[in-house]
Amino acid sequence: LTHLQASPRRLLDLNRGHWSIENGLHDVRDVSFGEDRSRLRAGSAPQIMAALRNLAITLIHRSGSSQILATAKWEGTIE
Repeated sequence: LTHLQASPRRLLDLNRGHWSIENGLHDVRDVSFGEDRSRLRAGSAPQIMAALRNLAITLIHRSGSSQILATAKWEGTIE
């Protein structure tokens, strides 16, 4: 939150930008790691697993690979 004023157009642009990033990351986690099929529902387990999936995605990107699913399968992290 800020004390600065924003036009409705600016707020819309910020909101769209946020959701495009959010949706892109979720899509990668779901397609590569089957996040939507996860049975984890209780406590902090869902947040911890999301953080670990994000870490795995970051490490794969930093290794120079853009093929997250193929790299994760090759490394044996998923079946």
